[in-house]
Amino acid sequence: MTESYRFIDTVPSVDDFCRLRRVAGLSPRPPEAVSKALPNSCYGVHILYQGVPVGMGRIVGDGALNLEIVDVAVDPDHQGKGLGRGIMEHIVAWLDNHACDGAYVTLMADVPELYEKFGFESVRPESEGMARVWKSRKTPC
Repeated sequence: MTESYRFIDTVPSVDDFCRLRRVAGLSPRPPEAVSKALPNSCYGVHILYQGVPVGMGRIVGDGALNLEIVDVAVDPDHQGKGLGRGIMEHIVAWLDNHACDGAYVTLMADVPELYEKFGFESVRPESEGMARVWKSRKTPC
């Protein structure tokens, strides 16, 4: 990683968050919902390259016992430079300082090899991960 990358300990702006998810191939999120979600993050980090955000990650949850690592994304033009590892190093450092002993930290791994380097492992067969994409009957956020 070169000196031109700078890690910022906060979530990116709504526009940059949406753009990074899109260019990294993650599912899009509506800006109205993102504007509500980002301030509720337990922790966030993003990476600037020449003033432009090129990577991000955040932690959501109750801040002590149940936490989830989400939205880890790196612009494809900047992948292969250790930025994903750097994001996870910042996230793990926050967890080391804030998560309670015995906290359950989860994530959905699209690149399991990255997360395994930080001690994450499959929970099968003891547990089975599940998810549901919520479809509200109310007006979207």
